[in-house]
Amino acid sequence: MLKGINTLVTPELLGVLARMGHGDVIAVVDSNYPAYATGRPVIPMPSLNSPEAVRLVVELIPLDTFVDAPVRYMIGAGDTELREVTREVLDVAAELEGREIAGASMERFDFYEAARSASAVIHTQEARPYGCYLLTKGVLPSFGPQD
Repeated sequence: MLKGINTLVTPELLGVLARMGHGDVIAVVDSNYPAYATGRPVIPMPSLNSPEAVRLVVELIPLDTFVDAPVRYMIGAGDTELREVTREVLDVAAELEGREIAGASMERFDFYEAARSASAVIHTQEARPYGCYLLTKGVLPSFGPQD
């Protein structure tokens, strides 16, 4: 048990997040996603939905400020409106980052391809369709020498 770390954060998740560098990506996927097919390490989080898992991650790592959309999300064929689960994820990210967070949509197979290069895949029990996200790690604002 560590002080100041949410007890839902597993040692596996903490290790992956600590090893990630600026620009690295972690996937947060729903219960229907073929997580093990990515060939990346899978961190099962069976008690969490996607927004809850994103909260755990963004409480510990900054989202990238050097890319237009540090949160990318899967959309279904013909999707024209933001799904509720995605609104919730973007709201959580914005709340924790203290700034507006832009998201970018990705077609299903483009998402699958991009997830194959993620540092790891957090497999949630999110039951809502297309509750899948790629989060890009940034740098801490206070990192480095101060002028």
